[in-house]
Amino acid sequence: MSPGSLPEGEPVPEDGALPPSARAELSSRGLSAYVHVPFCVTRCGYCDFNTYTAAELGAAPGDSQESYLRALDAEVALARRVLGDGAPPLQTIFFGGGTPTVLAPEKLGAVVAGLRDAFGLADDAEVTTEANPDSVTPEALRTLVEAGVNRISFGMQSSQEHVLSVLDRTHTPGRALEAVRWAREAGFASVSLDLIYGTPGESLDDWRASLDAALGAEPDHVSAYSLIVEDGTPLARRVRRGELPMPDEDDLADKYVLADDALSGAGYRWYEVSNWAKPGHECRHNLAYWVGDSWWGFGPGAHSHVGGVRFWNVKHPRRYAQLLAHGRTPAAGREVLTPGERREERVLLELRLDRGLPLDVLTVTERRRVPEVVARGLGTLSAGDERLVLTRRGRLLADAVIRDLLD
Repeated sequence: MSPGSLPEGEPVPEDGALPPSARAELSSRGLSAYVHVPFCVTRCGYCDFNTYTAAELGAAPGDSQESYLRALDAEVALARRVLGDGAPPLQTIFFGGGTPTVLAPEKLGAVVAGLRDAFGLADDAEVTTEANPDSVTPEALRTLVEAGVNRISFGMQSSQEHVLSVLDRTHTPGRALEAVRWAREAGFASVSLDLIYGTPGESLDDWRASLDAALGAEPDHVSAYSLIVEDGTPLARRVRRGELPMPDEDDLADKYVLADDALSGAGYRWYEVSNWAKPGHECRHNLAYWVGDSWWGFGPGAHSHVGGVRFWNVKHPRRYAQLLAHGRTPAAGREVLTPGERREERVLLELRLDRGLPLDVLTVTERRRVPEVVARGLGTLSAGDERLVLTRRGRLLADAVIRDLLD
């Protein structure tokens, strides 16, 4: 994962070495790779991720796609050394960004091949790339499938032109639906659409039209996220100046309910608060995050988690490339989670899943609060009363439920 800002943390050894306790967990947990591609043709006004346009990078040494790919190869080699022989084959690979498909499909394929050579891939490995609808062609999609990419997630966001305009999206309303058809014809095993609701000026009818359009394309998976106005973004500045209103919480709740009704009615099952899938098409890479497996985040600003150790790379592509060129880790900092922090993280993440949170993760005091959650209609007990599962009302108030549960 690669958010726009980096936390504070303790220094990382120059060779990137991990504590023995972290490496000891490798054999008992799944291992995934996240690859952050920091390039975009244009920057969307709401985006807070670590991305750069050609104008922002300029022509300085170390800022080119070629420099990035060389540095990425060096980080793959470093990760192989750090994780050692105990590392299992990769269960999933996920290309995020930025816009990964700004890179030629042959280049993305070369990264897949490099990871396969370094770590091996599970026989049923899920290999995903995100893509803007206007960054792909039928030929490029066929090349990606031939290179081993078997899942694709298109950033549709909306079917309404005025909503796309507020978000600074460059694709036309129908392009995402066309891209889904091309992906099917290319042979992708799973196709996903990402939607955003709550954009200033988006009516309930606009959102209903976007859902109808997305469902008409028959994707295997749909993510629907409420718009978050991130500090420091152009969108936040427009809201601060009074040009656009802040998203309204009641409006967001109404749109979530509408999405859940529409998607459930069309045969999609919610498996995480903001994600719905047809059976067998859940995003295994994101599930690895939510259940606390290990992953290595490659690329500028990417975050990693291995056996209770979180670490994150420097943000700028130039600095990232420079460090790796000198044989040093690109990690800017890390934190070693305590058992208590890891337990709380399980509560935060697993309660968002349809499988629910095992009650034995909670302390005695926290378990005493569970009947109140159920009585308020925010959760139910399943699996012989051993797991707490959020109701739809509970999903709408998930953050508050988690706060109320934790000591």
